Amino acid sequence: MNKTANVTLTLPDGSVRTYPGPVTGSTLAADIGPGLAKAAIVIVVNGEQWDLARKIEQDSDVTIITNRDEAALEILRHDAAHILAEAVKKLYPDVQVTIGPAIDNGFYYDFARKIPFTTDDLVIIEKHMVEIIERDEDIIRSEMDRDDAIKFFRDMGEDYKAELIAAIPEGQTITLYRQGDFIDLCRGPHLPSTGRLGKDCFKLMKVAGAYWRGDSNNEMLQRIYGTAWRTKKELKAYLTRLEEAEKRDHRKIGKQMKLFHFQEEAAGMPFWHPNGWTIYQQVEAYIRRKQKKYDYQEIKTPQLVDRVLWEKSGHWEKFREHMYTTESDSRNLALKPMNCPCHVQVFNQGIVSYRDLPLRLAEFGSCHRYEPSGALHGLMRVRSFVQDDAHIFCSKDQITSETEIFCKMLMEVYEDFGFTDIKVKFSDRPEIRAGLDITWDEAENCLLEAVNSTGLDYTLNPGEGAFYGPKLEFVLTDAIGRDWQCGTLQVDFVLPERLDASYIGSDNGKHRPVMLHRAILGSFERFIGILIEEHAGRFPLWLAPTQVVVTGITSDQDDHVRKVYEQLKAAGLRAEMDLRSEKINYKIREHSHAKTPAIFVVGAREQEENTVTVRRLGSKQQQTLDLSAAINVLKLESLAPDQR
Repeated sequence: MNKTANVTLTLPDGSVRTYPGPVTGSTLAADIGPGLAKAAIVIVVNGEQWDLARKIEQDSDVTIITNRDEAALEILRHDAAHILAEAVKKLYPDVQVTIGPAIDNGFYYDFARKIPFTTDDLVIIEKHMVEIIERDEDIIRSEMDRDDAIKFFRDMGEDYKAELIAAIPEGQTITLYRQGDFIDLCRGPHLPSTGRLGKDCFKLMKVAGAYWRGDSNNEMLQRIYGTAWRTKKELKAYLTRLEEAEKRDHRKIGKQMKLFHFQEEAAGMPFWHPNGWTIYQQVEAYIRRKQKKYDYQEIKTPQLVDRVLWEKSGHWEKFREHMYTTESDSRNLALKPMNCPCHVQVFNQGIVSYRDLPLRLAEFGSCHRYEPSGALHGLMRVRSFVQDDAHIFCSKDQITSETEIFCKMLMEVYEDFGFTDIKVKFSDRPEIRAGLDITWDEAENCLLEAVNSTGLDYTLNPGEGAFYGPKLEFVLTDAIGRDWQCGTLQVDFVLPERLDASYIGSDNGKHRPVMLHRAILGSFERFIGILIEEHAGRFPLWLAPTQVVVTGITSDQDDHVRKVYEQLKAAGLRAEMDLRSEKINYKIREHSHAKTPAIFVVGAREQEENTVTVRRLGSKQQQTLDLSAAINVLKLESLAPDQR
């Protein structure tokens, strides 16, 4: 008779528990304490998430995830998707279920149904989901042979599930999860029971269309989106953020403030109006001054470039589907989707010495990338954009110092625009990449050494590097807690080799430069969209399209209004005057609605004393000042942060 081997489990704190045979995560949690048993939702066994009921049969490193852990969110949301599918299947038996993953902030499930779901349906479905949660159905894992699983789902009339399983290689075991009468194809893990998802911690949000497997040649399905959180408080906070985000939507504010518009004749390409272009110019001027301070040389490169260059650089292979092309003089040309190959061409003109390095070349480069129409989103996702793009050509031993300088510059820029909460991510080699592993080893080690020298905290972002090199990603957090990835620094040993870039070293021999790709804002369009939402259109004075409006209480002050307006213009302020014969309160309300930072009001007394009554946006207070003093206050405030 064989004796069952002991199973030893090592916990994150180094403590060890030994059992006389296979043991479940539930048993482990209960042995540690009743509080943990109640809070535990899944376990991590040797780096892989498992259900609590699954038996651990060999010595393992184990971590217990509770409903308080950040990792719990994805599991809760995945369960919410399954509960949604069960509810829909119960209410609408003719529906076929397809896929339902967890996503950022929530979950969705795609359904095949001829009759469209409505908002009223969501209310009914949500109510039934609550009933499933209250029943606290056990969620049970099982395994099935692949071919048996295909037949099982086909017999159920679930053709989409059968198709998914048929794409799995033969011989693989299929895992299924059952809750109540509902069974679904899933890898797991899942909560022990449906009741572990709080009935007041989720909400269905909307219905949208989605092609089966993301292919527009396939059937159109109906996608129901929802959100799920660990607590009712978290859900409420998220819904409040959504409400605030709706108020700050840059597309609505852009229309209200007459900043920009889009139209079908140039989908994904913004038409900038005078007000929006004023903001754009202020941002561009600021970045130009900052780059000059840090010894960048500005260049300009062509929009259309022969595909031969894109093939040499590797972009044709990697990005062809996103490139706009045309033909001329028997040449196949492409609108540039990025600037880097063109910057190498500038570097390659003439002989470069090691004494010329680092060479910092910057361009406000206009790029075009094809994005599917469904992915376009105002200024945040466009097809035509301008980058604050630059490339630093340097030697290997200059990577660390150049990284330090760039990070200092980037932090200054973000702070000047009002962003102080910045996260840094280190992204290493992706699965599909250019260059040899030995080259990637060197590039990653150089960038790690460089970012460590800056003293910045960073997190690892595995597999998310550029196809030619590892990178740092800089993520800023806005006023309502949303993250935006804007800046980037990429170490590239590959492109200089592909495009034959070289410099003469101190040994009079040829050497390959290292190419540092860097951007701070990313695309101007997207960054301005972020700024609009960050400030809810209430820009600081230096960015505001119209900085001040001057108006009179009656038409008797019209001549004086004109004089004040001229003085404001002479002081370099972006001013307007309002001579309409409307009541003063109406005019003040209208200009406040247009988010004008300052309004100068003049009446008979102000005209006589050469003063103005100043109203500031967002303040109920008003102040009467000497005209010269009022202008000087605005003039000083209108300077960009780097000019003060």
